Formats: sequence, C-alpha cells, structure tokens
Amino acid sequence: MSLIKRKIPSNKEINQVMKILSKEYNNFTKPIVTEISEMGGNPFKVLISTILSLRTKDETTAKASYRLFKVADTSQKILKLSISQIEKLIYPVGFYKTKALRIKEICQVLIEKYSNIVPDDLDELLKLKGVGRKTANLVLSLGYGKPGLCIDTHCHRIPNRWGWIKTKDPFETEMELRGWLPQKHWKEFNDYLVAYGQNICRPVSPKCYLCKLDKYCKFPKKTKLKK
Repeated sequence: MSLIKRKIPSNKEINQVMKILSKEYNNFTKPIVTEISEMGGNPFKVLISTILSLRTKDETTAKASYRLFKVADTSQKILKLSISQIEKLIYPVGFYKTKALRIKEICQVLIEKYSNIVPDDLDELLKLKGVGRKTANLVLSLGYGKPGLCIDTHCHRIPNRWGWIKTKDPFETEMELRGWLPQKHWKEFNDYLVAYGQNICRPVSPKCYLCKLDKYCKFPKKTKLKK
C-alpha cells in the first residue's frame, strides 16, 4: 500500500514545477519522437516513430526511425516494401516483427480510408490497429499541435511520487490529469517528464539527491548520494 497521500496541486504549484522542469529539460536529450516532430512537424513520421518507440529505448528508436524514413517516409513508399524489408530496417526495436506488420497495415488503412492523411482526431486514431492512447495523444500534440495528454510510464510514475495523484495505471493517470491539469501544460508534460524520468526520477534508484523538485515530492524512499 502506498504511503503517499494525494493532494491536488494549486495552479501556482503546477506552474512552478513546470518552470523548473523546463530549465532541467535543457540539460537532457530530447525524446526521439519530439526530435522527429521538430523536423517538419510531420504527423505520419510522429505516428510511425511513436509505434517504433513502444517498449524500446530512445537510442534504438532513433536509429530505426531514421533508417526507415531514409528508405520510405510515406505510406506509399512503405507499402512498396516487403514485411521482411521493414523488419530489417527497424530491427532491433522491441517486437519488431509485429511492428513491421502493424506499420504496413496502418499505411494501407491511411490510404484506403483516410485519403492518406493521418487523422487529427483521438477516436479515429484509436481505430488504427496497434495505436493506443499514448500514440494517439502524441500524434495530436506533436503532429498537429492540438491538446493531447500523452501518459507513459514516466508520466504515470512521477506525479504519483509527487503526491499529485494516486492512480494504478497510465489510463487512470490520464483521466485524472485531464480533470485539472491546465491544457497549456499538456504538450510539455510528456516531454519534460519522460526526460526527467529517464535521467533523474528513474524507476529504480532515482537520483533524488540531484532533484530540483524535492520540496514538491512526497516520495518516501528518497535516495541520498553515497559517500
């Protein structure tokens, strides 16, 4: 049972936390999907790179995404590739065989059902096989600049440690945060917390002694720098 008591933060606290995270974010490598989105804001590339990123480290995702897009960066070009060719290009991302199949299926659906345009609607995106809420929200926010609250494992873990929420999984976290987290923070929330979660507020052995958010955090098992 968690010992952390939940306390919904004030808008002032939220703004202060996001300001600190914004400064810290500059010290870290950007999440690869964010990097790709900033190279033209292509919703298709955001969609495909996010699929590749699932259960995969950013470094591996980056190499796989760039290899694939160098050969095929549109639905039409990807459909000209065989499944084995796609597998070879995206290996060794997690579940690369399944992802190769899903990517080709999605490209076919985009052409046949959506006039080769990635949907900019959450419900429509979720109709694409292999696309979950994390992927759909990233496409909305990074691909289209629309409000999208993407919650991955870091975005679920960290606000639970802060005591902002008390949820069991990313879906519960998303639904909870949608209720009171100002939309102006939605896009950056994923970027900042993913980077912070990979470098400071790690799942195991978090670097609490380096954390600039200590006074806002209710995590009872804070680590100390070993002498």
